[in-house]
Amino acid sequence: MKISKLSAIALAFFVVSALHAQKTSLSLDEAVRMAVTSSNRAVLADTKVNTANFETQSVKMNQYPDLKISGQYLRLTNADINLRSSGNSDGENSEGNSSPKVNQLIFGQASLSMPIFSGGKLRNSIKASENLYKSEAARAAHSKAEIAMQVVQYYADLYKVQKSIELLRESLNSSKQRVTDFTNMEENGLIARNDLLKAQLTASKIQLSLDEAEKNERVINFYLVTLLKLPASTRLEISPENVSRDLFSTTLNSREQALESRKDLQALDYAKKASEDQIKVARADYYPSLALTGGYVALDLENVVRVQNAMNVGVGISYNLSSIFKNGKNVKTAKSRANEIEQQQALLSDQIKEEVVKADEDYKLALKQDEVYNEAVGQADENFRIVKDKYDNGLVDTNDLLEADLDDLNAKINLAYSKANIVLKYYELLEANGQLTQSFKVN
Repeated sequence: MKISKLSAIALAFFVVSALHAQKTSLSLDEAVRMAVTSSNRAVLADTKVNTANFETQSVKMNQYPDLKISGQYLRLTNADINLRSSGNSDGENSEGNSSPKVNQLIFGQASLSMPIFSGGKLRNSIKASENLYKSEAARAAHSKAEIAMQVVQYYADLYKVQKSIELLRESLNSSKQRVTDFTNMEENGLIARNDLLKAQLTASKIQLSLDEAEKNERVINFYLVTLLKLPASTRLEISPENVSRDLFSTTLNSREQALESRKDLQALDYAKKASEDQIKVARADYYPSLALTGGYVALDLENVVRVQNAMNVGVGISYNLSSIFKNGKNVKTAKSRANEIEQQQALLSDQIKEEVVKADEDYKLALKQDEVYNEAVGQADENFRIVKDKYDNGLVDTNDLLEADLDDLNAKINLAYSKANIVLKYYELLEANGQLTQSFKVN
């Protein structure tokens, strides 16, 4: 009785586990949206944009006045106070009395300083910060495009391996049935044992390929669900229906438009503008700084003096004379950084042009390969049918039959791969043209 209960519990556990790990279908559009919003890399990219935005706001705060308030309370011990007056040049108390007793000092002040001119340093610092923020935003958009492409790659790989598993299982069932048939025929002396061993060897090879494919499916599935922040037990099933039917209706950019659409190039463009602003910031140190100042002072020295409503207003100017000699290096450094970014732009522009050409050629090749593989499937099917008829009539040996069977299996797998490659190469073409996230309607 105890054994029955344990068996029932174990059965229930396995049933629940099987249901929990049941394959689910998720459209590619949904998967991409999940990845570009919730994946660790996407969250990090958004966080960097927020940080750049906060830094910009912080720099802008420098254009507002600085208002400082301070106060002190000091306890004095036996302070000697000597009051001087115009009628007593010797510094003695005018009334000949002893100095007042002073035990405390209270002092408070408020100061206001507002920059008026600093050689354009503040204005250009704000512009540089704004361009850096735009650069980071473009860089984040490029990162999300890479994430989207990674999801597409996983979907294509998972579809290939799942289709391979489907075809390998069908082939393995046929091979096992052939082994069973050959075993009976060998026992009845109709075929040589060597033919049975060849059939068994073929079944073993297919089994090994199936085991390898199932392992790859688990690995790729884990990569994908981890990227999408789904439970590790989630099993995704990929089919052609997961891909938008309007995919190939997208109008592709020209090479010139691709340069304008690529977010990584836009990021460098904004970084270049920021570097030009930094040159102006460095040059600002050649000029003096001018500020409007104001203040208020209150003082109370016990039994001696009380000062109230002592307000002041004026203009302050400062100039670091050493900057005439030292600041040249800072300007040259800023110019060198700008030149460095300009060279990066040139390199990236060439790289984008190369990527567009390669992606376009890869897509055209995928279309041509699909036509060939479609023809190859029909040819392999017909070849296997003919060889099977000849084998049944004793005109060919077992090697020919098994080879024709494997050729048929490989042709079907290659066709499945070619279907996935067409979609994959088209998405790569969209990525090269800077249109990938646009095709998924992701900002």
